[in-house]
This record gives sequence, C-alpha cells and structure tokens, in this order.
Amino acid sequence: MNLILLGPPGAGKGTQAKMMVERYHIPQISTGDILRAALKERTPLGLKAKEYMDKGLLVPDEVVIDIIKDRLKEADCRNGYILDGFPRTVAQAQALDKVLADMHTAIDHVISIEVDKEELIKRLTGRRTCRQCGRGYHVIFDPPVNQGVCDKCQGELYQRDDDNEDTVRNRLEVYESQTFPLIQYYKEKNLLRPIDGQGSIQQIFDRIVAVLS
Repeated sequence: MNLILLGPPGAGKGTQAKMMVERYHIPQISTGDILRAALKERTPLGLKAKEYMDKGLLVPDEVVIDIIKDRLKEADCRNGYILDGFPRTVAQAQALDKVLADMHTAIDHVISIEVDKEELIKRLTGRRTCRQCGRGYHVIFDPPVNQGVCDKCQGELYQRDDDNEDTVRNRLEVYESQTFPLIQYYKEKNLLRPIDGQGSIQQIFDRIVAVLS
C-alpha cells in the first residue's frame, strides 16, 4: 500500500506512523529525514538542496520531488510506504502524481487524522519538559508525581515557547490554511480516508486498520 499520512500538530501522527510501520512492514518516509540523509551522504541532489539551505531559502519543490523519487525507488519501498510531511501543497501533490505515474504506480489511500481544534490546543499547551534531562510530561495525560518537578532527576519542568497558546493557535491556523486545499484535492480523487483522532492511541490505530483493510 502506498499511503500518505496527514494530521495537524498534536494529532499523534508520529505515534500512529510507527505502529503502521510495524504492522504493515512498510517504511515511513519523512521529507525531513530523507533531506538530512541526502545532505549527509552528499548525493548530487543533497548538494543541490544544500545550496538553497545555506542561503536560508526553502528547497524548491522540484528538488524535493527528485529526492523523494530516488527514495521511492529503493528496495524497502517495493511493497509500499507511508509518506509523512509530504505533499504539503496541491502543487506538490500534482508533481507527486506525475512522478508516480512515470513509475507506473499511484497513491492508494490518504489517511487524515482529524482532531477538534480545542482538543489539539489542550494537548499541545499541556506539554512540559525537564530542563535537566529533557524528559517530557503532560499536565493532563502524563503528569509528574510532584507538580513542576521531574520524577527522574528532580529537575525543573518548563513549557517550551512553541507550546504556548498563541503560538499553538497560530501553528494550527497555518496548518489548516495550507492543508485544506490538499484535503479537497484528495477528496475529489476519492482517496481521502478521514480518521477520528479522539480516544486512546490503540482506538485510533484500530480505526486506521479498519479503513485500510
């Protein structure tokens, strides 16, 4: 199965992707990871991407698409893959369709994990991190024994700047405005599979499995 995984920050996409990898034995392909690998291995495309990154510019779609194309040709993608973090725009989705058509393949399902905005804000603003050891907590879902103190090293717990409510709301608005056209694009192609992202990790995973099977 060739899958695309969509979901706003805080929807638990990373956790679900790991479980899907284990169940279906197909790789999770994150654009960030393959860009870093291409840079590290100094591949021709990696060096091309580096030119843009060194100037503080976004890597153009055509370079990203070529890097993804190379990754999809690798042996571990023979039985499918999960694209995570790509495509982000309709233009990228159209370019991906073209690349896959040239490879005589296509996307089978687009899994979209959907969570109510207020719930996402609760999830994201409740995160706390230990200043000393870096361990993560959540004030509602995974609180420390003593408020504000790390269980492991007794370090002080703090809220990261990007987890405050204003920043979180802004991130969610950016995600919505960017992703809405993409969701419509896949809806029209009858590939979109909306998944209710409320409930336990296992419940959400069971919903994904039910849709894919």
